[in-house]
Amino acid sequence: MATKKKTVVGREAGELTSLVEKKQEELRSLRFSSAGGKNRNVKLTRELKKDIARAKTEVRAQQLAQTKGNK
Repeated sequence: MATKKKTVVGREAGELTSLVEKKQEELRSLRFSSAGGKNRNVKLTRELKKDIARAKTEVRAQQLAQTKGNK
């Protein structure tokens, strides 16, 4: 379920942004379901947040590498 760093590194920025959007939507729906008391997996919220952070970090690293390469 969790996205490991190995799977995030090497993807294009467009793929990563779509992954972030998908994970954020999943996190949002998980929060609403947990408010209703339907949440079974309590670690899923933490995993989703980490996945989002990994993808955003890689996008930023690619942006910095591109900027550094243009100078």
